[in-house]
Amino acid sequence: MNLKERFSENCFLFTEDKSLVEGLWSDIEKKYTEKGRHYHNLGHLEHMFAELDAVRNKIGNFTAISFSVFYHDVIYEATSKANEEKSAEFAASALRKLNMPHDAIETISNQITATKYHQKSDDPDTNYLLDADLSILGKNHQTYIEYTRKIRKEYSIYPDLLYKPGRKKVLNHFLALESIFKTEDFRVQYEGKARENITNELKGFH
Repeated sequence: MNLKERFSENCFLFTEDKSLVEGLWSDIEKKYTEKGRHYHNLGHLEHMFAELDAVRNKIGNFTAISFSVFYHDVIYEATSKANEEKSAEFAASALRKLNMPHDAIETISNQITATKYHQKSDDPDTNYLLDADLSILGKNHQTYIEYTRKIRKEYSIYPDLLYKPGRKKVLNHFLALESIFKTEDFRVQYEGKARENITNELKGFH
């Protein structure tokens, strides 16, 4: 199932208005295909869904987590420190048009803002979302290198003098976490390789 079909299927649980759903999808597509989106694009969403589909039976509310995936990076500006909050607001505004219950919108907003700091949550579904978001860190060497190149391109506005200290801070933040991955499924699969990849990237900054 492609992203548009997946999104539409979720929306039709709440509305029968096809033109509304078409419009909401169009907004998402526009955002994720903006110029300068080298990593945080539709490919990133596809990757996350592939990861989450594999553990679907462990997820309590797959509809909510799906909306969180679609909207978690809908606002992405390299110069902003409030992308997650803005994305959560964008999502809430869109989902209200579907007449989604208030508590469901709140759940999704909270999941999106949780992607800011990637701290372990009391909500198991949120932990699966966070892990899918970071799963790229535990991929093979070539995939990881490709990911770091794309991230660098997204921050091309910054010279190395500014980019490198910022990137180091992010990577050290991940290494300082008791566990990068919050769920056992992802920890078993990716933790070791992610720490190896991050450590190797940090060595390259010296």
